Amino acid sequence: MEAHLRELIPFLRDRNPQVRQIALSNLMPQTPKDSTHRNIFFTGSQGGGLQKPKENDIVRDLKLLCRDQLSVAHDAFRALVNLSDSPMLVTALSEPSFLTFIVSYIINPQSVLADLASMLLSNLTASTAACATVLSLEIEIIHESTFPNSFYPPQSRCATSVAPVPYPAGETRSTAALPLLVDAFVQGAESGDASARIRKGNLHFLASVFANLSTSPAGRNFFLCPRAANVIGPDGALEYPLVKLLAFTEHQDTIRRGGVASTIKNCAFHAPGHKAILSPDTLAISVPPSTTVAPGIDALPYLLLPLAGPEEFDLEDQEKLPDALQFLPPTKVRETDGAIRLMHVETLLLLCHTRWGRDYLREHGVYEIVRATHENETVEKISEHIERLVNLLKNDEPEGNTLDDDLSGEGETRETSVHPSLSAESDDEDSRIEEV
Repeated sequence: MEAHLRELIPFLRDRNPQVRQIALSNLMPQTPKDSTHRNIFFTGSQGGGLQKPKENDIVRDLKLLCRDQLSVAHDAFRALVNLSDSPMLVTALSEPSFLTFIVSYIINPQSVLADLASMLLSNLTASTAACATVLSLEIEIIHESTFPNSFYPPQSRCATSVAPVPYPAGETRSTAALPLLVDAFVQGAESGDASARIRKGNLHFLASVFANLSTSPAGRNFFLCPRAANVIGPDGALEYPLVKLLAFTEHQDTIRRGGVASTIKNCAFHAPGHKAILSPDTLAISVPPSTTVAPGIDALPYLLLPLAGPEEFDLEDQEKLPDALQFLPPTKVRETDGAIRLMHVETLLLLCHTRWGRDYLREHGVYEIVRATHENETVEKISEHIERLVNLLKNDEPEGNTLDDDLSGEGETRETSVHPSLSAESDDEDSRIEEV
């Protein structure tokens, strides 16, 4: 059987698209993990010692077939999504020219298979090498005000992402890729009539890409560094890129909700950014050591809404809550996914890193919300984390505990020196908060 499958590989380069499609459709079932003959895709890819893994013919063919006609490109993307879980192929799939095509393809609203491309990018950015490339990647665009997204990425051109007619006449310029991906992600969530949507894809898996990128200091720096809200016209008002993601903490798609929750949590590991993360948008604030200010991110309501239920509070407690959480309807339902609930509680724990953060959470009804959450929680690990959070919010502060208010320098959150309620459990592996 394996010999017959290998005989199909040369036909992936046949001039007849039907032949390419037949060959690929017969190879596709062997791409998922644990498939009997999956090893045919790795032959020639191994490297020894310090030698980098080499790209074999079949991987090179699959990368080219992603630009083919719809049926062929669809199976090529699916094959690479399945294969991209292997470290042996990550290097070949993360080379800058291929990532440039993938990102350009995703940000083009007319790309038919943008969701599959987003899945592939999500898998690839699980590696640090691909993350570093994407964070520094620049994409060529041509500004065109008549287009729905005001630009065209020429490097996206292929059979499933055809060039516009007439072709835009403007000059090509290089633009950072990540802000374009964030805008595409926001546009992908638009609901309504499919014919009225800007994009052909939902791009939910870009949330996982952002979560992967934010595990690195450079990724967190992107989301916590003020940028022009309008990527194409960088002379406009500044905002923190993380602001654009907050609205999706209660989106109906679990992948989008979970990826955004992970991104916020990972950004909370950057202690100097806590004031910007929590401060309202009426306050202009910077993230040290930068002095560039932008409206506060005001993330707290978006962290608490998924944890809130239909409970009624006393008027005194109600007034502590952010406006978005006051007088919630009786139909309000908590986040149903336990992993996402846990991430939000962990984010609140990270934001307790400083006395300022703990005081802010106390003053804005966090205890009242998590107390009700705890009463209805059925997952033991989440209950334990809520108890830790309650201890931080309700226990008396140690005398002279003012040193942790200094967020003027670079630093990542470390629990061991923050507060007795955290440091006492620092040796318990189940209690540690990790980047995801």
